[in-house]
Amino acid sequence: MAKKRITLEKRENMRTVTLKLPDNIELNEKEISIMLSAQLYNLGKMSLGQAANHVDLNKEEFINELGKYNVSVFGETLEELEQELRNG
Repeated sequence: MAKKRITLEKRENMRTVTLKLPDNIELNEKEISIMLSAQLYNLGKMSLGQAANHVDLNKEEFINELGKYNVSVFGETLEELEQELRNG
């Protein structure tokens, strides 16, 4: 199986990361950056503003992207929020 090599550009005060992905993983650099930023935000490693800025989105656009990766801007999972609503 051939592997794709994706290199993210280096910005000021940032480092470059190279990933090897199988060809059947059809993601572009922007999608990977958003996924990584969403996860770093979810883990508390980046603020919402930092994560949005990292992927060249405004905060509102980034918040919309978070939902695609099941990341809550409120710090709770969808399941936790649903449970809370059921419990009143």
